[in-house]
Amino acid sequence: MSGKTTGRWPVFLVAMPMLGLLVLPVLALLFASSPSDLAAGMKHDLFMPALWLSIRTTVLSLAIVVLLGTPLAWWLAVASPRRRRVVELLVDLPIVLPPAVMGIALLQTFGRSGWLGDWNLSIPFTTTAVVLAQVLVSAPFYIQSAAQSFRRVDRDLLIVARTLGRSRLGAFFRVALPIARPGLIGGAALAWARAIGEFGATLLFAGNMPDTTQTMPLAIYTALESDVRAAIALAVVLAGVAVLLLFALRFVWSSSSGRARVQHGGGSPS
Repeated sequence: MSGKTTGRWPVFLVAMPMLGLLVLPVLALLFASSPSDLAAGMKHDLFMPALWLSIRTTVLSLAIVVLLGTPLAWWLAVASPRRRRVVELLVDLPIVLPPAVMGIALLQTFGRSGWLGDWNLSIPFTTTAVVLAQVLVSAPFYIQSAAQSFRRVDRDLLIVARTLGRSRLGAFFRVALPIARPGLIGGAALAWARAIGEFGATLLFAGNMPDTTQTMPLAIYTALESDVRAAIALAVVLAGVAVLLLFALRFVWSSSSGRARVQHGGGSPS
């Protein structure tokens, strides 16, 4: 027993540099200023408008992602591998393309000289542009997680639900959604985290206008030019949100997974 424990130490020592690289910047941020400096930074004119705008836009973008992404995730889960291969590639594109590229792509789509420019939508450099940028960069995280969860749904349970009088839609809401719920919650959390931290696509497509398009990441960028305390305060708040989200995600994922396993093993659809 002691030999096995001793043998793990060399591996842990080799792993320490990577762990330190991941943890040290976060610790440096948390201890970069005193509580009084953080309080002063939170009183900066940039802070509350950027925080409120980030909350409003990310909640709206997450609602759009869940509403429109869930049917696509279900289709990816039930379609044949050959049919879904190209669609999965398209869904993953916003992950591998740089955010700045996505911002230019949005301008070429919705800008005055873009494909939809003749429609006079006037979307660029508005709050709507912020939401669109957040949807575009965050949707793949939800769709991927939701599709993987839907693939774990036993198709026989759906057949049983249909024989008991449920429609296809009823079987989906009564059987598939409860079983896949942990993955849907996890994907939604990842999508929201990606949306609240979005910078590049928002800057190019929506601009950096206070009270209109200046989200928290953009406010950090602006504050660095004049008030480092405000930039650190905004960064600490974003880091705090990320940490809370991570803990909540772990807790909800584990508890929801346990309930789903109990429901799946202990009863039939009714």
